[in-house]
Amino acid sequence: MYALVEIKGKQYKAEKGAVLTVDRFENQDGEALEFDKVLMVADGDNTKVGAPYVAGAKVKAVVEDTFKAKKVKILKFKRRKGYLRQKGHRQQFTKIKVEDIIGA
Repeated sequence: MYALVEIKGKQYKAEKGAVLTVDRFENQDGEALEFDKVLMVADGDNTKVGAPYVAGAKVKAVVEDTFKAKKVKILKFKRRKGYLRQKGHRQQFTKIKVEDIIGA
């Protein structure tokens, strides 16, 4: 059984026991999360597609870890002008583990 779920404007395929890397949540490690914006639930031959969401379907997950991605370097440069600007950015992510999928 799996579900397509919308988390912070992005779509993820959630299966029971799967670990998803999503944009950062403020929740502490071990806290439970519940997502009700489920776009589709598939269980073998039975498939429910929402318009836009499946009514009564939920995905329950637990926060495992919050971490930063590798640094992305931003560089502005103009040749022969002595102009060089460097910046860096590290995006923050949260790992969540899918505990259960409730399909209506």
